[in-house]
Amino acid sequence: MQTEGEYDLSTGAGLIACPRCDALHVERELEPGETARCVRCNTVLASPRAGAFTRIIALSLASLVLMVGAVFFPFLEISRMGFGNETSLFGVALAFSHGALMPLTVAVLGMIVGLPVLRAVLLVYTLLPLSRNRAPYAHAVPAFRLSEALRPWSMAEIFVIGTAIALVKVAGLANISLGPAFWAFCGLILVNAASNAFTSATTIWDAIEDAGMATDGREIVPETRA
Repeated sequence: MQTEGEYDLSTGAGLIACPRCDALHVERELEPGETARCVRCNTVLASPRAGAFTRIIALSLASLVLMVGAVFFPFLEISRMGFGNETSLFGVALAFSHGALMPLTVAVLGMIVGLPVLRAVLLVYTLLPLSRNRAPYAHAVPAFRLSEALRPWSMAEIFVIGTAIALVKVAGLANISLGPAFWAFCGLILVNAASNAFTSATTIWDAIEDAGMATDGREIVPETRA
């Protein structure tokens, strides 16, 4: 495993595969600030940062707060010739929750609301005890595995892009005012991007393993991962 800094491959405790090209690398313990990169495609394999667990938890909680505002606050207002109407995402879902469109409504809400919320909860569940130098909660391994599997399916940014395209086409027919829910969605995208930047799956897996071993051995491992 190539890192930014000198190291001895003989200290590696195992092998790690690059998620992009599947190249195998010898694994070793990284210091905060070091970055492990694939020798073949230069993909970042691990990038520990001191205190990153706490930052990821804070960003996950912030995304939950923003999602509440994005769902229940007014999303947009359309007016024409003195008549107008405003609605929230929750109101739109209720309007299309009957008949043949109900499965589509459920799928859309699941992709843009349910999956981001579930992933944020799973990250908090996984990282909260690790940020306090404690053993991981029960089922932390499947919880983090599920959160990683849900990452490509979290489509809040796709929803905002699609909404913006639709509004451009409607703008010529009526006056459109964006509500706080739209900007909450935009903030949610930035928060998720920051969370992904601090999250390194490889080092979190190592932290889960090390925390469990440290608890069995009755010693505490300082937080230097994420």
